[in-house]
Amino acid sequence: MIRRAKPAKAAGGHRAAPSGRPGSAPAQSGGRRLKVFQAQIGFYDTVVAASSQAAALRAWGTHQNLFASGDARVTADEAAIAAAVAHPNEPLRRPVGSLQPFSLEPEGLPEVPDAPRKPKPKPAGKTKPKPPPAADRTALTAAEAALRTLDDDRTLEEAAVRREDGALQARRDAAQASYVRARRKAHASVSVARERYRKAGGTD
Repeated sequence: MIRRAKPAKAAGGHRAAPSGRPGSAPAQSGGRRLKVFQAQIGFYDTVVAASSQAAALRAWGTHQNLFASGDARVTADEAAIAAAVAHPNEPLRRPVGSLQPFSLEPEGLPEVPDAPRKPKPKPAGKTKPKPPPAADRTALTAAEAALRTLDDDRTLEEAAVRREDGALQARRDAAQASYVRARRKAHASVSVARERYRKAGGTD
């Protein structure tokens, strides 16, 4: 179980907010786009909207690099993103395995499985040779976590580009509609002026 230190609080009783697509949120902190990260800490799932992995780890109050170990990642859960963005740099929690929404103070307690019973000791026999030590997976785990982060960031980046394209198209449509209305009005004014000119004896 990962021990979670209490985050430092700023004036006013709020946790200090570090600076910082589905995961990259439209909200910003200190001029930087926020991402929503998710991890399991103890018996709780937790999410936080932060500007970087380092900022997320500070908000969670842990010195362990949960991203390198694969225990934390960018989330694509839209409900989790919406909840986290409403409280930038504030960790939200819910009991592991529950379908509750993430919140600052989750209701209920996590379900803790019963401790396994200790097997009865076997009679002493011949000592078996010790198995070789397990291979160190640290480098592979870090590489896999970096790949997942890269993929998540690209997905979020593409989502942001699509949103920007949509906003640009809306501006084009609004500008065209405004132009059509103004031109119709200007054309009507030309028609009226031409009619008066002709009545006064003028010719085109």
